[in-house]
Amino acid sequence: MKNFLSAIQWMAFIIAGSIVAPIAIADVFHLNELQTTGLVQRTMFVLGISSLLQALIGHRLPINEGPAGLWWGVFTIYAGLSTALFTSNIETLQALEGAMIISGVVFFVLSLFKLIEKLAKLFTPVVSGIYLLLLVIQLSGSFLNGMMGIGRGKTEVNLPVALFSVCLVVLTFYLTRHHKNVISQYAILISLGAGWLLYSLLGLGEAFHRYKGPVFAFPDILAFGMPVFDSGLMVTSVFITFLLITNMLASIRVTGQVLNDLGAGHSEYRYRASGYTAGINQMLGGIFSAIGSVPISGAAGFIATTGITKLLPFIISSLLIIGASMLPQVMSVFAALPAPVGYSVTFVIFANMIGIAFTEFDREDDKHRIRVVIGTSLFAGVGAMFVPAAAFSSVPPVLVSILNNGLILGTLIAVVTDQFTSARKRKMETFKEAS
Repeated sequence: MKNFLSAIQWMAFIIAGSIVAPIAIADVFHLNELQTTGLVQRTMFVLGISSLLQALIGHRLPINEGPAGLWWGVFTIYAGLSTALFTSNIETLQALEGAMIISGVVFFVLSLFKLIEKLAKLFTPVVSGIYLLLLVIQLSGSFLNGMMGIGRGKTEVNLPVALFSVCLVVLTFYLTRHHKNVISQYAILISLGAGWLLYSLLGLGEAFHRYKGPVFAFPDILAFGMPVFDSGLMVTSVFITFLLITNMLASIRVTGQVLNDLGAGHSEYRYRASGYTAGINQMLGGIFSAIGSVPISGAAGFIATTGITKLLPFIISSLLIIGASMLPQVMSVFAALPAPVGYSVTFVIFANMIGIAFTEFDREDDKHRIRVVIGTSLFAGVGAMFVPAAAFSSVPPVLVSILNNGLILGTLIAVVTDQFTSARKRKMETFKEAS
């Protein structure tokens, strides 16, 4: 029973954090209601399969797969370019299918030649900490907007919703720190259920929808048609793959460290196996016309908040998500989760990730050096988040994936600055010893 309740909590966390991406992408491509429902279904199916594969044959850690923000960005960029590059939105989506399949092939090649292990060495504690800080900062705007009732066509703050969100955040913080383990461990699930119910009872918005359709539906394969292998998108997908590896390595390392801190005894980082599995997952994204996935760093915050370190509940949750994705009525219930409720509860999880980031910084001995790395990376990464997307309209899509993504830009700068300052420090120490 304990494992099942933990699995339900994992399931609620995964779906709450993943449901927005397919809905948003369907909107920019002007998909109808039936097509949108299909995209949501296929994306959740692929996420469930991807999480299960990583847990069984990949990194073997409780890290949920979520729609990759990088792919989300690429989908959005090409939605705006579709009339210029392709004949229709559907052909653009076919080209994106091909891009995800190519990405899967690149993952296989990099894993085969053991290049992922070499890239993993670049993810020192300071780089991982910077990645987490930038991730939380990048998400903070979306969280606050959602908690204040802004979004989905609403542009003004809804004070009753904002007050409700603040109360729910306080309740969630209280429950996660409750002296009774049975309450603190399932605090996320309790808060989601209580918040959802109160949101409905207070009449703050429509919290439930009635679904009319088939009871069972297997996800369609190549729902948009046969994949198109566009040369420009193929180049973009190769570059995106390297950036996805950055996300993957950071998530694996940080989650592994959290498990160690909680006494779970994790010591092995299966980067190569994770790379092969990520290749399969990217291909699944293309074959099922979904959104490419990536291990989500938020899993570290979820584990730190709930204390659920075992792999079994995560595996069960992955199986439940796969099963739920084939039941449209069940998916429609999760899709109806009010945004303020989802954002308010997960706010606590991502707030804890800031503490994890500072714990990573504390693992470094040379505080003066890492302050230079942190300052440089945060200044550039956060600054990039304030540059309007329209400013990159004339920039090639490959470069937009970096320049218009503060998380990736800041992380890359962190890697370069960390390696440069470390090499400089070693050189100075060698010079002092020689003299």
